[in-house]
Amino acid sequence: MPTSMIYGTDGIYRSPRAPISLPTNPNFSMIPFLFRNISFLSHSPALIDAETAQTLTFSDLKTQVFNFSQALLNLNISKNDVVLILSPNSILYPVAFFAVVAVGAIATTANPQYTTAELYKQVKDSSPKLIITTLELYDKIKHFNIPCIMLNNSYLNESSSKTLFSNFKLPSVAQTDAAAILYSSGTTGTSKGVVLTHGNFIAAAMMATSDQEAFGDSKNVFLCFLPMFHVFGLSSATYAQLQRGNAVVVMAAYEMKKMLRAIEKHRVTHLYAVPPVVIALAKQEKVVQQYDVSSLREIGSGAAPLGKDVIDECAKCFPGAVVYQTETCGSISLEDPTTTSKHSASTGLLDPGVEAQIINLETMKPLPPLQKGEIWVRGPNIMQGYFKNETATMETIDNQGWLHTGDLGYFDYEGILYVVDRIKELIKCKGFQVAPAELEELLLAHPEIKDAAVIGFPDAEAGEVPIAFVVRASMSSLTGEEIKDFIAKQVAPFKRLRRVLFTDGIPKAVSGKILRRELRQRFQPKL
Repeated sequence: MPTSMIYGTDGIYRSPRAPISLPTNPNFSMIPFLFRNISFLSHSPALIDAETAQTLTFSDLKTQVFNFSQALLNLNISKNDVVLILSPNSILYPVAFFAVVAVGAIATTANPQYTTAELYKQVKDSSPKLIITTLELYDKIKHFNIPCIMLNNSYLNESSSKTLFSNFKLPSVAQTDAAAILYSSGTTGTSKGVVLTHGNFIAAAMMATSDQEAFGDSKNVFLCFLPMFHVFGLSSATYAQLQRGNAVVVMAAYEMKKMLRAIEKHRVTHLYAVPPVVIALAKQEKVVQQYDVSSLREIGSGAAPLGKDVIDECAKCFPGAVVYQTETCGSISLEDPTTTSKHSASTGLLDPGVEAQIINLETMKPLPPLQKGEIWVRGPNIMQGYFKNETATMETIDNQGWLHTGDLGYFDYEGILYVVDRIKELIKCKGFQVAPAELEELLLAHPEIKDAAVIGFPDAEAGEVPIAFVVRASMSSLTGEEIKDFIAKQVAPFKRLRRVLFTDGIPKAVSGKILRRELRQRFQPKL
């Protein structure tokens, strides 16, 4: 495809994918959109519990959602009220979320591993009128003096026996209404609430599934162990798939052998993961070989960059699957297995309807292909802004609708996007820029390195120098000097590691992003 069709004279990159037709009715919100094909899907499985195989068909799901919605209305939950959902993954989690947005309320989701103090910060910021949680997590929020609903299987069993409210009509909800406030992981500062509308979810769902016809018309079964409180698990792995009629197998949390067992048991065809999972799979080929994973056709990794070596190693474990990356900030780009090379290290072509620019941060001018700069994006799936934080919103989204991602990247001549690293994480050594992700990719290619992270460390002469934190494989006696030599043979002098520290684990957000700030704090005495 000619570059001119992808990169315009205005400096904007546009998707070469076929456009999608978004709903034109402004009141066709998330729930009507979700169940628009219910007459064809009534008895098809929608949600499946990975452990127990308990299943909700699409008809069951609609009944559950509408009954839960009625319960919320009975509790005086109305439009624009905020409802906090604090729960591990379960087949009830989507039911609760869909019920909240169905009545026009706004769902805010929280990490069940949060402490009471961390939850209090989110509660103070979002002011929920109701909390939906589980008995196991109740102690964390019982002192907030906010009404609660408990999610449990007894509710599911009781509700399943009820028929759909015959005269029940959902309140009117517009695509422009807020659906969710999802809090960022706070990897570079205080966590902020990202506001997403019904229209954002619908657009992201259609974009995320726009390429599925490439795999034919056979049944798609997605496995979701990604936390549903995060946009990747909630939107891409759950809502997007359900609206297309795919089945979603739900795991409470990730554990490698349980994941592989679920793939085998439920004949999973598609899997979304984060880099730590892909890295683990690449390093554990013998474990993978103990299970029948032949049904798997696609593994998508998002939230942080992955090196091609890791992707290739993972692909060896799943010879029947395409392994690819996606940029998940509202779903910006996605590899298309029909047009991009298999197991590429890129994040693929822009999603339909998404525009992008690569900006030189010194001149603030757009850059042509193969030149690196900050990735700016805009499209119907991009967030509205940060909740009650106009300053942060204006710093992130400009008056032309461009979201400044903070990611460093470039496009090639075919319109394929490559994300190199976070701009704030670049190491400036003797005036040169060093991308931690590049060194991490090389480190992970070493057979005796299980995991690794690289940060910049202040240096009087160079400004900053790269140092590495390394998790050795079991039984390895690899030394720091051997690791430094291993890297030195592959990079320019200014990229060489100045120091190696060994650790038992690399701290990461649920999205898979390395928590470099936490690394610095944890190792401060040694640094």
